[in-house]
Amino acid sequence: MLLLKNADVYTPAAIGRADILMAGGRIVMVGPDIEVPARLCERVDASGLVAAPGFIDGHVHLAGGGGEGGFATRTPELALSDAVRGGITTVVGCLGTDGATRSPAGLLAKARALDEEGLSTFVLTGHYAVPVQTLTGSIERDLLLIDKVVGVGEVAISDHRSTQPTFEQFVRVAAEARRGGMLSGKAGVVNVHVGDGPRGLSMLRRAVEETEIPATQFWPTHINRNPALFDEGQAWAKAGGFVDFTTSTVPAFLDAGEVRCGAGLRRMLEAGVDASRVTFTSDGQGSLPDYDAAGELRGLRVGRVTSLAASVRDAVLVEGVPLATALLAVTANPARILKLRGKGALGAGADADLVLLDPAGLEIDGVIAKGRWLMKGREIVVRGTFE
Repeated sequence: MLLLKNADVYTPAAIGRADILMAGGRIVMVGPDIEVPARLCERVDASGLVAAPGFIDGHVHLAGGGGEGGFATRTPELALSDAVRGGITTVVGCLGTDGATRSPAGLLAKARALDEEGLSTFVLTGHYAVPVQTLTGSIERDLLLIDKVVGVGEVAISDHRSTQPTFEQFVRVAAEARRGGMLSGKAGVVNVHVGDGPRGLSMLRRAVEETEIPATQFWPTHINRNPALFDEGQAWAKAGGFVDFTTSTVPAFLDAGEVRCGAGLRRMLEAGVDASRVTFTSDGQGSLPDYDAAGELRGLRVGRVTSLAASVRDAVLVEGVPLATALLAVTANPARILKLRGKGALGAGADADLVLLDPAGLEIDGVIAKGRWLMKGREIVVRGTFE
């Protein structure tokens, strides 16, 4: 057992000072003045710290990505310690541009490795391309037969790197994902990579207008990549859809008009978007390519999972978003959208995934995943197998 005493608890709603008792990888009780005999548990005084649900990063290139500039630009796999530094206890892996040298099988293997090392992991089947490359031969079977598969993606549209799917091809992917999700009891969402092309979200709007597939079947990402797409995303969210902001960025993107996640969340809230419609993901280990007007690569960096926590801090400390609201984007919202049961909340029966934060600067002080310390007193205590 592990007992945290006197933390300032966010479930992610703010409930004030409370204790948190964990056992067997789950939260047993949250409340005031919990007492357990010392011989039965580790007791830690969390006075002066914020306790929040462990962060969920729903879009990470666990097995690496990139390659748009040739073989030397293939990005590395995610290391456990990077996730721990970012307060991340649950990751959802995906493939990107490269579905030839990066495979769904390799992605699944990396997810299982990180699970063994201490994180909770899930994956999306497919990559940028349509038809979707799967593990079993179909989206439905992947969702039904493979425990860690929770959806499809990232399927690329409005991007010169996409396979330029027709509307009928795109809708078929969404339909298969919906059927597989219903049959398996999983989310079956389609994570849609939206590039900076002029078509924007038109494919998604048309799918909702011309078929019976609801807007919530889609989870479009990179919505903050330029002002026009941000405005489209705002309208999409106000109409009942979900939008995802990418927290990894570089100065060139911001100079070109990319909206910082903290500012984007504040602006969406001010425009009347329900906070439950917005998520943050890092695009960790993905490539951040900078193309010129002719589509030629000028430079490339690597997305970092630690940008997730940095964007939450920015939303609160710079943009004035309440902490409970900012936390929704990396806890309860992705857990609900992806149907990750036991995740994204602090309460009896939830998984024992927590992050402890310094309330002044919201720096990460401790990380508990599956009831086990991964970081304690700002020191990483568990590292990956080869770290």
